[in-house]
Amino acid sequence: MDFIRELWQFLKVRKKFWMLPIIIVMVVLGGLLVLAQGSAIAPFIYTLF
Repeated sequence: MDFIRELWQFLKVRKKFWMLPIIIVMVVLGGLLVLAQGSAIAPFIYTLF
């Protein structure tokens, strides 16, 4: 949780709010790849990349 708080402070102080969508997409795609690993939908997800 501390990392998220520090990241938010960095974005707020430096006015780098444009980085927020990039970070969110990276986290969602990373989570999707981790969750799909070893499941039945893995071949369908890996064809996207």
